[in-house]
Amino acid sequence: MRSRFVLNNKWCQVRQDEIELPSGQIIDDFFVNVRPNIALVFATTEQQELLLVRQYRHGVGEILLELPAGSFNPAEESGKSAAARELAEETGYVAEEILELATLYDNPVKDTNSIYLYFAKNVKLASQIQLDITEDIEVVLIPLTEVLLKIKNREICVAGSIAAIFLGLEFLNEQR
Repeated sequence: MRSRFVLNNKWCQVRQDEIELPSGQIIDDFFVNVRPNIALVFATTEQQELLLVRQYRHGVGEILLELPAGSFNPAEESGKSAAARELAEETGYVAEEILELATLYDNPVKDTNSIYLYFAKNVKLASQIQLDITEDIEVVLIPLTEVLLKIKNREICVAGSIAAIFLGLEFLNEQR
């Protein structure tokens, strides 16, 4: 089967594949977004608040409320290390311990990446945020008791964040 990059730059990689489906059918123009893996952090404070970030997302043209997250290359950094780094860079908060919740596929039909979901309890503000040139982030703390309502009201509407929130809330309940 053939495979070639039709777009290959720093911000976007698209691969055109010729594939054979399990049925034996050949598709010669299947396009795949080659994307980096993502580490995403469900982080709570001692005051039982969830740490979120509000930022503009150009793909949908909206300012969204989501969990701190960022991309990483597994050959250079572990998911857990990336989660700790992104938490500190985007929010200034640090965690004594970060635990893995789950690993999910983002969009397995067309994307190559996974989302690694992590849990950080009792995070503490330790430094100023250190944003990339493409980031403009507002740190937001929401009481855990209000998080599900924020999802129902579409104030939190990013799929990976919602998956991590449900898994994080379940993990917290198991700890009690």
